[in-house]
Amino acid sequence: MPLKALDIYKLLPKKNCKECGDPTCLTFAMKLAAGKADIDLCPYLDDNAKSVLGATTRPPIKLVKLGVGERSFAVGEEFVLYRHDKTFYHPPGLMFAVADTQSDEEIAAVTARVRDETLTRVGADLKFNGTAIINTSGTVESYTKAVAAVEKTAGLPEVLVSDNPAALAAALVMCGSYRPLICAATPENYREVCGLAKQYGCRLVIRAPTLEGLVQLTKDCTAEGVPNLVLDLGAQTLGDFLYRSTAVRQLAITRAVPDLGYPVYLDATKFEDEDAAIALGIVKYASVIVAKPLPPASAKAMLTLRQNIYTDPQKPIQMNPGLYRVGTPGKDAPVLMTVNFSLTYFTLQGYLESTRIPCYMLIVDTEGLSVLTSVAAGKLNESLVRDAIKKFGVEGEVSHRKLIIPGYAAPLSGRIEEVTGWKVMVGPRDAAEIGEFLVQEWKA
Repeated sequence: MPLKALDIYKLLPKKNCKECGDPTCLTFAMKLAAGKADIDLCPYLDDNAKSVLGATTRPPIKLVKLGVGERSFAVGEEFVLYRHDKTFYHPPGLMFAVADTQSDEEIAAVTARVRDETLTRVGADLKFNGTAIINTSGTVESYTKAVAAVEKTAGLPEVLVSDNPAALAAALVMCGSYRPLICAATPENYREVCGLAKQYGCRLVIRAPTLEGLVQLTKDCTAEGVPNLVLDLGAQTLGDFLYRSTAVRQLAITRAVPDLGYPVYLDATKFEDEDAAIALGIVKYASVIVAKPLPPASAKAMLTLRQNIYTDPQKPIQMNPGLYRVGTPGKDAPVLMTVNFSLTYFTLQGYLESTRIPCYMLIVDTEGLSVLTSVAAGKLNESLVRDAIKKFGVEGEVSHRKLIIPGYAAPLSGRIEEVTGWKVMVGPRDAAEIGEFLVQEWKA
């Protein structure tokens, strides 16, 4: 179990040092307990104390980086079982699978899609992460040809999936310095596959039919000099994966079984309902998910789900407050005030752009709360609106003194008029109706 701050404090030397950040070291102990400080910051700890503290303050799930360069991504280093306790930090990599029995053109098309496809949602560009190349043929020649087709199209993170160590060895030569994820080492072949992972500096998926087998295999592979592991839980059904993945996360974060403290791998192609498998993997701790190329609707759904699960639930996605332009507004353009909750901003922006009416959006700081919530909580008030108008120079941008506020902010209309001197127009509650409202009601 992790040590509490007072337990850590007892191990510290209590010296007045700048490194600890506090004369009594208590602040440093609290930072260590929260995982926000490194034990190496204190030069006065002896080796025994560092050993004890290191085992209890380092992340319970190892951070593993996959790929190199701009499209690389990191998985692991999670601390909690439930995202509302803290947050989840490292979204799973979603990898599209290709088989070496496909033509070079088909493989290139899938790889290009992973490289180029982007879903922009609430200000973030959502992408897939890489390509998994499966040695379906079982031959070395076909596999190296497929890997070459992927490499030629894009420098993306890769997963090399083969039961044939000779095929893996030949494919790794083709990968150069890209260091793909190798899948997979088993109790039967781990020495040979670990040798390849060590030689090429690759991360390694390990697979065993039981959790006990995985524990032993992590020990065997780390003893072979391969510390960066990803766990394939060997689940045959979605229910089995749910049970095993939850058990691994619980045992890892409580440090009851430290040898299970690694990211989890899920091959969704093995399940009949692939969409359900991907969704389950996203919400239940999978860090690398391999799937067949998804149809557009499923692709958008999975990217959106991943974004939602890996957004801090205690910190809403926010826009920077300010005055934003839609189109090229002039002096007579309408000014619409709303909150800095990102979903509200981008929803309203989308509908305003569709009207083709140039206008201004005045975004006020409600700490990321929606209109209705911020009004109820008192975060959106007349003083906030008055200060935003002055701060962002709205008076200098337009010749009129009219402000459109959201329908749910109607109770504030009179008070906003009183403190700002602007005429307030109450807009619709539904952003979808903003176009009709502007056509019928706006006159500068």
